[in-house]
Amino acid sequence: MIFGGIEAGGTKWVCAIGSMPDDVRETLVFPTGRPDETIARAAGFFSAAHGGIAALGVGSFGPIDLHRTSPTWGRITTTPKPGWADTDLFARLSATLDVPLAFDTDVNAAALGEHRWGAAVDLETFCYVTVGTGIGGGGMANGRLMHGLLHPELGHMRIPHDRAVDPFDGVCPYHGDCFEGLASGEAIRKRWNLSPGEPLHEEALQLEADYLALGLVNLVAVLSPQRIIVGGGVMNEPSLLELVRTRLRALASGYFDTPLLTDHVDDYVVRPALGDRAGVLGALELARLALDGGSAD
Repeated sequence: MIFGGIEAGGTKWVCAIGSMPDDVRETLVFPTGRPDETIARAAGFFSAAHGGIAALGVGSFGPIDLHRTSPTWGRITTTPKPGWADTDLFARLSATLDVPLAFDTDVNAAALGEHRWGAAVDLETFCYVTVGTGIGGGGMANGRLMHGLLHPELGHMRIPHDRAVDPFDGVCPYHGDCFEGLASGEAIRKRWNLSPGEPLHEEALQLEADYLALGLVNLVAVLSPQRIIVGGGVMNEPSLLELVRTRLRALASGYFDTPLLTDHVDDYVVRPALGDRAGVLGALELARLALDGGSAD
């Protein structure tokens, strides 16, 4: 059985037709433009699929409304991305594609992909954090995708900000110096005047590792994940992950009685096993669950 999956990111959309990592038959990647043209292009890709798709899964940038009883269910809500606030993504896709449709955050979709095929197989509680243009996070708790009052917004945690060391105000339009405001790719670009993908100099690298470790130790203390998976373009910096592990171990200060935060932190904070395909593969799994009537949440 063949499914459709969309990783609807704020920078680009990734669409795929298939069923699992070794069975992806077609893909389409294109920049995120205006809502009408972007959604129409994705819908057209699936409409043209030979033999059609049985269901569609969508992992979207947010914030999004995931409560089915809400009048704004299926919408992208208060996003700062120009033109996308209050976009009824679910309804627009449903109007074109007459198949079961599942909807969640892009990071929860990536977490689901890693749980099904990647670095979180057999884990019940784990976090997936993506550090790119922004910072997002999701994961599972007791085997169910994390939802609640809204959905996790790990990028908007408040973390310590020593303005004597780092006078940068932050880039978040809502909170200024939250986790995303201080440690996202956009924060790096504006603080240091670096282009996306440009190597970090030593001062930038050390500060970024400090902030990322501060965010991760909050997750350890509050959610007690069995593993933290960290992806996103910023993490392509070759030495950054090891620095983050070292800083996290220091911040844990021996309080958490587990070797995973001392001698085996390399097994605790890991890269996504599915790489940059985690989100769209997780969207395919969302589609399968929608058709089966099952749920990961």
